[in-house]
Amino acid sequence: MAVAPGRMKSREAAAGLGVQAAVVRNRKRQMLAKSREEPVSETERGKAVARAGNPAGARPAVPNSSDAAGPADALASMQRKAAELQARLDALDADVERQRREKRELDVEIAIRRGTLELLGKGPGADPENPASREKAILAKRTGERLGVTAKSLFDAVGIPHSTYHYQPDAMNGPDRHAWLLPLVEEAFENSEKRYGYKRVHLELKGMGMTVSSKRVMRLMAKHGMVPLRKSAKRHGSYKGGPAKAPADLVNRDFHAERPNMLWVTDLTEFSIPAGKAYPSPIIDCYDGLPVAWTIGMSPNAALANGMLSDACSTLGEDEKPVIHSDRGCHYRWAEWIRICEDNKLTRSMSAKGCSPDNAAAEGFSGRPRQESFHKRSFAGVSMDGFIDMPNDYMVWYRDKRIKTEYGTGIMDRRRKLGLVA
Repeated sequence: MAVAPGRMKSREAAAGLGVQAAVVRNRKRQMLAKSREEPVSETERGKAVARAGNPAGARPAVPNSSDAAGPADALASMQRKAAELQARLDALDADVERQRREKRELDVEIAIRRGTLELLGKGPGADPENPASREKAILAKRTGERLGVTAKSLFDAVGIPHSTYHYQPDAMNGPDRHAWLLPLVEEAFENSEKRYGYKRVHLELKGMGMTVSSKRVMRLMAKHGMVPLRKSAKRHGSYKGGPAKAPADLVNRDFHAERPNMLWVTDLTEFSIPAGKAYPSPIIDCYDGLPVAWTIGMSPNAALANGMLSDACSTLGEDEKPVIHSDRGCHYRWAEWIRICEDNKLTRSMSAKGCSPDNAAAEGFSGRPRQESFHKRSFAGVSMDGFIDMPNDYMVWYRDKRIKTEYGTGIMDRRRKLGLVA
């Protein structure tokens, strides 16, 4: 039996049995022939296949479930990536559209501002930030034509309602509803010798019993070129020091006065014309800005300042002892000025050296006649004798007639109403 499976050779088996080797070989052939004729069961065949497919000690293979699920997972992953890419594309499209919209809005704003400047100009009296309805209608139409869009799409940007836009053509073709007002505005402006702005012209008309909008007055003046002739100019410098010690600044930039003749301020300014120079020197009452007294000369000397102070002191009552505040000009530190102050019991006060805000009330008043009666006027051929009368006339007009917007009336009219003057 050992020879048939091949575990022992025929010669070895014959020697062990004591027979010839041929006998053993014949027996082996018989046994092998018999084994081929016997059927093999399915169970044995399965075991044989299993033994052949698996090495000794190896576990049988188990089918992998991921092999079947692999295509589905790959498809889902691709779909997720596609969705992410689409979301990014949508965000980019939205950002591009937002930038285009912002650019269009910026183009519209620039076109409107440019059109406003072209329509109203840049001269004095123009107000590009506050155009009238008529100007807004024209602006919407012109800007729409320039940008190739409808005027209706610009109504919000221009700031004009739909109904107002369509009303304007009829209004522009109709009669001028301001025709009656224009001559009155021109008269008030000319009577002030072109010194008044729209606020004082409006108060002038109001004083005449007319009810009219100040904005309407402003538009008429701007449209017809009625612009006050004003400009600041450098002043005469009078600081030279002096032997007397400068007093302290008692005012400390508080120019409020509760009653007349409580606080006075003074300053000396210069007017220059081809014929020479003139120097007005006023004293101002800080109670309401009244020019108490003034002198005008062709030389800024001590006599000019001292004469003004003496004239002002002559108006004081027995119990009135004002503070007189000035800059550090030499006129206010000389002996005669100090003597007049002491004789009339005035308290001297001076601003710091070279600090104009410390004497702002006087500085402001000194610049006003320059702006309202001197700037943008020609004085060629005017003599000094004739010119000196002009600042004097201005002082009288300022005291008696000029409207102070704070009160809505002139200074002297207000004092009369308060019973301060007869």
